[in-house]
Amino acid sequence: MPRLLLLLPTRTYRAEAFLAAARCLHVSVTIGCERRPEELMSSSDALLPLDIRDPQAAAPIAVAFARQHPINAVIGVDEVTAVTAAAIAQAIGLPHNSLASVTAARNKHQMRELLSEQGLPVPRHTVFPLNGNPWEFATQVAYPCVLKPLILSASCGVIRANDEAEFREAFSRVGTLLTNLGLLERDEQARWILAEDFIPGVEVAVEGLLTNGVLQPLAIFDKPDPLNGPFFEETIYVTPSRLPADVQQDIIACAARTAEALGLREGPVHGEFRVNEKGVWVIELAARAIGGHCSRTLSFASGMSLEELIIRHALRIPLPPLTRQAHAAGVMMLPIPYGGRLREVRGQADARAVAGIEELMITAEPDDELVPLPEGTRYLGFLLARGKTPERVEQSLREAHRRLTVVIAAPPLGQGSSSPSSLQSRTMNF
Repeated sequence: MPRLLLLLPTRTYRAEAFLAAARCLHVSVTIGCERRPEELMSSSDALLPLDIRDPQAAAPIAVAFARQHPINAVIGVDEVTAVTAAAIAQAIGLPHNSLASVTAARNKHQMRELLSEQGLPVPRHTVFPLNGNPWEFATQVAYPCVLKPLILSASCGVIRANDEAEFREAFSRVGTLLTNLGLLERDEQARWILAEDFIPGVEVAVEGLLTNGVLQPLAIFDKPDPLNGPFFEETIYVTPSRLPADVQQDIIACAARTAEALGLREGPVHGEFRVNEKGVWVIELAARAIGGHCSRTLSFASGMSLEELIIRHALRIPLPPLTRQAHAAGVMMLPIPYGGRLREVRGQADARAVAGIEELMITAEPDDELVPLPEGTRYLGFLLARGKTPERVEQSLREAHRRLTVVIAAPPLGQGSSSPSSLQSRTMNF
């Protein structure tokens, strides 16, 4: 039985989908992580303790393990574990992306520098040290601009600034976030903030699979909600795209050129692109699959999941035609309306009753502390829908979302709310 080394952060939405796919393929799984993810506390899968943030330390441990328990593939599920997966695969001698390519894909500044050198359209950008003078930095950029950490994802810490005052406020806010997450001591790249031109236009996401440097596009997701700031909370993804066929071809071509410029050659990629009258702009291309529970929107030949496809590819198991099932599909990442402790989410049965809704998952637990973007690092939950057309899918998601009511106990005064008491609950109808 082939063995997969699956690298997981302690908190992840991605574990169960990969483990279910491995079971379908009769693949043995060893989980590599610092401690067993909360999602899998009762899992019986073998655990290999690894510092997933230190590729050079993790690789020899995995090599020693592989001498007794041969490893046939290594998969990371996010930007951090993708880097460590590349180091381990290289040390064992498995097909892999270079450590340099996945490191560049994780670092927003390094990525933009490489792509700019190769002539790919990226926003004008610069980086500023976190311990520098934001009053001085604010005079060195064009407005509007977007500030963001170099190494976070899912729009965490991404803020638009329209003038110098907003720049200084955003710079301070991003710096506080990086400090509070404890990243300054662990990662040199957390000590810098990227500032880049705001690129107007529609935003799309691209899912693809690389084999020997050739990109196989799997899906283009439209993002029908405008993402113009001041924060960039992603909500609805719908596929297939409703953009004209020639524009979709340009997006795929840009994604392929981006992967080549970064040096990525193997495995899944997830890209974010903006499209306007000047063409297709690269926002990022990550060496991983789509995050959260969003992969459930994708189903391939014979009902094969995206995770099964990725494992098959990593193990070099023959793949069926990579055509998606004909229906339209979409996901809504349920936003957190404001901070506080979750009391309950009402209307779930009504939301599930909406035509086209396939699944509603509330991933936050009662009494969890909810933090909205740009500081938040998780969602309230996920809605999934299918239908005959993208328009119907979008309508189903919006109607189901409208039927939900989130009850949150606001935090005490001075902790993100003007409420007079932490016992005061507020409700939000969507």
